[in-house]
Amino acid sequence: MNIGGTFSHPETNLKTVGITENMIVADLGSGSGHYAKAAAHMVGTEGRVYAVEVQKELVRRLSEQAQTEHLHNIEVLHGDIEAIGGSKIGNDTADVTLLCNVLFQVENKKDLITEAMRITRANGRVVVIDWSDSHFGLGPDQSLIVSEETVQELFSNRSEFVSSFEAGDHHYGLIFRKQ
Repeated sequence: MNIGGTFSHPETNLKTVGITENMIVADLGSGSGHYAKAAAHMVGTEGRVYAVEVQKELVRRLSEQAQTEHLHNIEVLHGDIEAIGGSKIGNDTADVTLLCNVLFQVENKKDLITEAMRITRANGRVVVIDWSDSHFGLGPDQSLIVSEETVQELFSNRSEFVSSFEAGDHHYGLIFRKQ
């Protein structure tokens, strides 16, 4: 079935949110590493990307890919992003923290957001990119979709809403600034 349109593209979305050389980026729930690898290319050799994933097989695979692709600025961590301190990243470390396609998967959204805010430095940004709809079964079950409004409510007392952006036909993007 051809549903047309543009899917979510990590490179395009990361350019939109202003990832540049020498930044420190944390990708919480990195999965297969599409966003982490794209960020690693953008931050350059002086930047750093922390890719945190709970599934050990994905951690192993992403570590191997980073080595094979000579992306020595990626540190792949096995961690629980739904637990405070579970990412294993220090307080106030990241310039930008990414939550890409994870909110619909996690049960403890409040602790995930607390963890994202903990590791993001003052005036740093937390970027949420997630599914806007199930789109004919292409995405997660409709009951698991987390709306933009719900995300803004979850962040409301923790950060300043900066902007939203088009993250692909099937995704939305939101940017928050840690105060």
